[in-house]
This record gives sequence, C-alpha cells and structure tokens, in this order.
Amino acid sequence: MRRMPMRRIPRPRARPTAVPWLAPLYVGALQLGAYATARLPGPRRTELLRTQSTNVANLRAGRWHTLATSSAFVEEPLPVPYGAALLATLGTAEARWGAPRAAGVFAAGHVGASLLVHAGLRGRVCTNPPDATARAVDVGASYGFYATLGALAATVPHRGARAAATTGLLALGIRPVLRRGRTFTDAGHLAALALGVAMGAGMRRGGDRIPRPKPKPKPI
Repeated sequence: MRRMPMRRIPRPRARPTAVPWLAPLYVGALQLGAYATARLPGPRRTELLRTQSTNVANLRAGRWHTLATSSAFVEEPLPVPYGAALLATLGTAEARWGAPRAAGVFAAGHVGASLLVHAGLRGRVCTNPPDATARAVDVGASYGFYATLGALAATVPHRGARAAATTGLLALGIRPVLRRGRTFTDAGHLAALALGVAMGAGMRRGGDRIPRPKPKPKPI
C-alpha cells in the first residue's frame, strides 16, 4: 500500500505582544514618580531634576548615566491628554513590534536626540558667565515619545498613508523650530522624530527582505 506524503501545516504567526504591559508600567511609574518629586521642597526638587538631566554641564562632566535616568523623571505630573497619548503610542508600538523592539526604538530616540542637542549646545558651557541653558532641567519622555511616533508613522503599511503621516509629523516638528521663541527642546523633538522615521524605514525594509517561499512548479 502506497503511503501518501504528509502535508505540513504552516504555523500561525504569533502577534508580538497580545496585551502591552511595558508601556503601562513605564507611564504609571513616570506619573507616580512625578507626584513623589512634587512633594519635595522646591530647591531640593529642582536640584534632583537637574542632576538627572541630559544638560551640557552633566554630560561634559562625564555623567553619562543621565542619558538613561533623564527618561525616568518629568518636571510635573503628566496632564491627562499627554499621558493618554504617550500610553497609546508606546502601547501600540509594543503591540506591533514586541516589548524589546519598542523599548529599543524609544531608548535610541531618547539617547540620540539628547546627544544631538548636546552637540549643538556644548559651546555654551564655556561662556563667561556660563549660559543658563548649560545647566537647564532637561528630563522627560518626550524624545522617546516623538521617536516612537515617527517610527510608527514610517511603518504604516499603505504607501500613501505612510507618506502623509511622516510628512505631517515632520512638518509639525519643524514648525516650532522656525518660530522666534524656540527652545533647544523643540530642536530635540524634531531630531527625535527624524530618528524615529529613519528607524521605522529601516524596520520596514528589513521586513521586506524576509524570503518568501518559491512557488512549486506545476506538474506537466
């Protein structure tokens, strides 16, 4: 009796993260930390935030740990609309890419934008007297948030929607930089957006390189 060849059943592709857990944990910890630091006396609170900032003075002194710790503090408790937008953006990224990759995009955007801002401002610490910007409080999740938002826009499947989303976000990021009262954080947000778009484009191209199975030739 001739045995029939067994047919392999393809395994279903698992979703990276069914229910995001890292994004709610991070946003919740950020908010709780903000309420805790808000209870400190004013001078002590300001000094704590300044020592954890990615400002020119800290990085020039070799306090590179602030590239990580600055994303764990915010100056004030998050307003509800901003907190909801941050949670939605990070949660969507985690659900689409998985927690490790989403955290990597956030961290790369935060660190990359912080270093670019530092490169643009590092000369101000040498002025006499030193520019106040050199010791400014520069903490928060906004650089990582903007980078994640840019990466999400750059990975939208539909080409037209992807182009509209990335162009719109970059235009919104450029607008504050062109105004007269711009700050260094405006430039940092634009840099984070551009980094996120670049990372998203790289992820999209990497996904396109996944080899597809060749169709079997039809029997003659």
